[in-house]
Amino acid sequence: MIKRKHIISLLVAVAILPTSVLLTGCDEASNVSYNLSQEADNFNVMRQVTVIDCINGDTLFQLVGRSSIYADTEDGQLEIVTEYEKGKYKKQIIGLSDNTTYIVEDLELTDVNEYRYEINFNPKMWIPTTAVSID
Repeated sequence: MIKRKHIISLLVAVAILPTSVLLTGCDEASNVSYNLSQEADNFNVMRQVTVIDCINGDTLFQLVGRSSIYADTEDGQLEIVTEYEKGKYKKQIIGLSDNTTYIVEDLELTDVNEYRYEINFNPKMWIPTTAVSID
């Protein structure tokens, strides 16, 4: 017969196991890299994107701004969304080929914590209402 103490121990072990597996795979560099990417995707980091023709060594495109960058390898393109003014955005799509490459450089130092994470939700995705702010 299974004792109550054994059942509780088993339940605690089952609850702790997924957490320990998740934490084991997270090292400091991975957490910092993730947090830096989140900051950039939230338009908090000034970046410079340069697209280079590898055959001639020419710069084909250069952009400096607070940008979120997505390399769509399936379509062979680089998608960049840049915030030019608070709440005003532009999207650039650059076609990539075998003879082009790109470099993304963060131009500002960003203070992120390797232990902290946050989850951001867009409220418009969850609540179909218009928010009104009162000053």
